[in-house]
Amino acid sequence: MEYTHVTHTFGPVFDVHAELLILGSFPSVKSRENNFYYGHPQNRFWKVLSGVYHSEVPVTIEEKKAFLLKNHLAVWDVIADCAIVGSSDSSIRDVTANDMSLILGQANIRRIFANGGTAYRLFLKYCKKDGQPQVCKLPSTSPANASFSLERLTRVWRKALFPEDAESVETDAGVRSGAWV
Repeated sequence: MEYTHVTHTFGPVFDVHAELLILGSFPSVKSRENNFYYGHPQNRFWKVLSGVYHSEVPVTIEEKKAFLLKNHLAVWDVIADCAIVGSSDSSIRDVTANDMSLILGQANIRRIFANGGTAYRLFLKYCKKDGQPQVCKLPSTSPANASFSLERLTRVWRKALFPEDAESVETDAGVRSGAWV
């Protein structure tokens, strides 16, 4: 295993109207090559969000940014730089976290969502501060999370992003109101 020290090279996507913040851990090799979030073709992030919002899957970076802003979403990663082996979240070490106040100080973020367990743990370890919005751990959209089908991921993410509609959505293990901290 050869570690490489890597710096995050693209900024967050948000504007002052953003209400929900979705955080990944650190961009994959493909995302770093594409210079944008969730760039691996097998990552289901864009398909899941499109399903949640009943819209077409955005393809270009401009379409993805427009989709996020239209739906009052902010996207960023917990890590600013780290040592990592390829795209392996489990190999992450020597972390410098992003300063969440950049978004939280400018946008009206009501809730924070971690895209997977690693993003959630890293956020709690490096970024969580008193007075921040509630954070929810969501199942990862990574292709490595094979235990969740696209349909199940979309259902769980929809329930989390729109809890007021939760009564009409079936319960999935691990994601229910009691799992939010």
